[in-house]
Amino acid sequence: MKDLNWFEKFLFFLNSLFAVALLFSYLLPYIPPGTFALLSVFSLGVPFLIIVNLIFFLYWLFRLKKQVLLSFLVLLLGFNHLSSIYEISSSEDLNSHENVIRVLSYNVRQFNQYGWSGDGEIPQKIAQFVKEQDPDVVAMQEYFKGELDIASSFDHRYIKLKEENSEFGLAILSKFPIINSGSLDFPTRSNNNAIYADVVKGKDTLRIINVHLQSFSVKPNMDRLEKDETKKVFLGMGQTFVRQQQQMEMVMELIQQSPYPMVILGDFNNTAYSYIYRDLKDQGFYDSFKEAGNGFGKTFDLSFFPLRIDFILAEDSLETLEFENFEIPYSDHYPIKATLGLRKK
Repeated sequence: MKDLNWFEKFLFFLNSLFAVALLFSYLLPYIPPGTFALLSVFSLGVPFLIIVNLIFFLYWLFRLKKQVLLSFLVLLLGFNHLSSIYEISSSEDLNSHENVIRVLSYNVRQFNQYGWSGDGEIPQKIAQFVKEQDPDVVAMQEYFKGELDIASSFDHRYIKLKEENSEFGLAILSKFPIINSGSLDFPTRSNNNAIYADVVKGKDTLRIINVHLQSFSVKPNMDRLEKDETKKVFLGMGQTFVRQQQQMEMVMELIQQSPYPMVILGDFNNTAYSYIYRDLKDQGFYDSFKEAGNGFGKTFDLSFFPLRIDFILAEDSLETLEFENFEIPYSDHYPIKATLGLRKK
């Protein structure tokens, strides 16, 4: 510290605070929200902590100061966290693989039924996007029942509205036969849900699980965190994570009962640094983005912040050959697509 001027000492003090915060965040996926709800909220800030520590690392490296070791060691300890925010993958030759299936997940925000966007052609643009991508299976969250043109382009579909008189829900659209389907019907106090469909392609059957876990009553953006509202907002977000844990427990029961290889995809309203994400990995699922994605993999429109809360998770019996995310302005979420194939035995 003697070789630092007063400004650099102050910077290193800040660096130490952010490094300790990031180090602590590595424990968050192991703490059930039901045990300590408020702690779970901080998992949303892990990408920010990673970026800040990277900036400090590069600063000290450029200055050739030994303080570079602090952020370097903390980032090294959490290398798996680093790869969850940014990924570099090589391309696969799809021609060398047989029996692939392309799945796409998209929270379509009710096809702009409430006019959040001034673009009146959002439904047509989403339909055109889906047509261009030509997926075998599409899982949609916040699906609006009036947009039947998109659904009718698939021979097989399972659409589940939240309630009998509701206009919104979840949809699984498939080019291939659906031999079984169902809904988990999260408790009525929640507008969210999970559905599944068993899709048959050739001699193989896959269970596609489309989830839309508990949403935030307020979006987690800094504009809402005024001084007089901070406590209320954070407490509400903490309870959201508790309900997500309860909903994921219902999904886990469905997973354990499945006789088929599974893909779980959708809007998790949570990050790769959360308890529910780690729980799914412990069940034998892996993140398709981390296997074949590139870049930040941003799936939610939150200014410059690379928030990834939509996932395609597959079992180890499936191989991700390609992964893409599309930053198109037709919803507050961005669609993601994975090309999957059965691993050679």
